[in-house]
Amino acid sequence: MLSGFIGSVLPAEKLRAPHEMAEELDPSSGDRRGKRSAFWTMLSLSAVIAAAGVFTDSTATVIGAMIIAPLSTPIMGIALGIVRRRRTRAVGVVVCGCLLVIGVGVLFSALVPGGYDLLSNSQVAGRTSPGVMDLVAAMATGLAGAVALSRRDVAAVLPGVAIAISLVPPLVVAGVCLGRLAGWLALGALVLFLSNLLALVFAGMVVFAAAGYGARADRERGVALRRTYTVLGMLFAVVFVPLAANTAFTLMIGVWTDRAEDQAEQWLSGREGASVTRVYMASRTMHIEVRLPGDPPPVDELVAALDGRVPDGLPVVVETAHGERIDAGRTGG
Repeated sequence: MLSGFIGSVLPAEKLRAPHEMAEELDPSSGDRRGKRSAFWTMLSLSAVIAAAGVFTDSTATVIGAMIIAPLSTPIMGIALGIVRRRRTRAVGVVVCGCLLVIGVGVLFSALVPGGYDLLSNSQVAGRTSPGVMDLVAAMATGLAGAVALSRRDVAAVLPGVAIAISLVPPLVVAGVCLGRLAGWLALGALVLFLSNLLALVFAGMVVFAAAGYGARADRERGVALRRTYTVLGMLFAVVFVPLAANTAFTLMIGVWTDRAEDQAEQWLSGREGASVTRVYMASRTMHIEVRLPGDPPPVDELVAALDGRVPDGLPVVVETAHGERIDAGRTGG
């Protein structure tokens, strides 16, 4: 049954030859000079475009950077090299490419005005708090990319794969955050990139091995391959822990904001025309946006109502539609 499924996904008559895969993914195969020139040119331009997109908070611009970014090619080259049990220069290319993109992000961080809240930028906020679903999506995208590379007839999906997998943007965000000395945000972006990288390598290994691109096994190479799988498994575990923790924390934030919204609606229930427009967490503070005629009720009543429903010591800020900001104090105080 398994062999039949593999045969339907990777039909032998549609597969590329092993030498074609090496030519496509191995930086040390074929026209090495041309490959280097194309890779570094496109990666540099992609990094600049992604940085501009992050700086202007433009999703369309960031997507454009994803499409032209060539970083997934040497990453898949790592997977092919592991399956073929051959040394490849793809690892060094990926490391140097990452440093280049992060450096571009650091340079662009000089354009960020002082006191700017990085999390107010959706391009930054969306890439500094990864969760388990990001890893799941990256794994599925990696499988799609590896299948597209292995088959001659589905290469048209590769631009979609490039958009779905986030490689250059999180590295740029990490550079921008490092340049602004926001270490935790930079770490979150790097975790997102690392999870995507590992997912691509693992998915590529699975597909390329199923497609028959692996080398014949011998004892020495078998030991080396088992060590590679062990190292990959350990890296996956290291990445999965913060992803799972962040996912759990995000779910808890959702619970707290729902509770705060319920209490805020009760707090305003006596005012005709008053409503809660938005409740969210930012910078470890609960923000409650309201729309109401006149002055709001005493905010200490709201803070008292939140006791036991959100963490103690959590700062609460009420923001009105007129632009008024009221620091309500801390819960449990």
